[in-house]
Amino acid sequence: MEQTPKNDSLFQDLVYSRNVIEFATVANEFCAFTESVNDLTRIDFLGKLQKLLPLLYLKASLLPELDEEEEEDSPEKFVSESDYNFILRKLSSKLGEFDSYPEIFEPGTPLGEANVEANISENVADIYQDLKDFILSYRIGTVEVMRAALRECRNNFEQYWGQRLVNGLRAVHMLVYGNTNIE
Repeated sequence: MEQTPKNDSLFQDLVYSRNVIEFATVANEFCAFTESVNDLTRIDFLGKLQKLLPLLYLKASLLPELDEEEEEDSPEKFVSESDYNFILRKLSSKLGEFDSYPEIFEPGTPLGEANVEANISENVADIYQDLKDFILSYRIGTVEVMRAALRECRNNFEQYWGQRLVNGLRAVHMLVYGNTNIE
């Protein structure tokens, strides 16, 4: 009877599952795309964002749940406030006058009572911040750190940036398929 080497059992952990690896791949692509926003025209940027956001949502929605009782310390944060602001300014500059859009759904507010304005750039920067922290924690390669990063990223998706993603996607859809000349 052949025994599985100890190192092979390490790769049986949830952090190496297909859904997690696919999510990490898309998250890495999203971060690289966001960082290279200056290399794209506004139309190319919106077209690629229109495709990446739904893929990211799908992959995040397939992430496995981790037991809360295993809760470790929160993973390290790598994206500083100045990093976040740098990305936000690049995105805002790229989108220009097309950055703002009316937000329709604000939890807890009765419909029609509040007109809330949101920004695509802020939505993308918020998602970027969480995904970049996840990717950099994941690259450390320690299962405990990877599990903590995965748990936090999944929770943040459910509670925060998943909604920001779909709201921003609605605005991007209107720009890509609307009658507005975005150049």
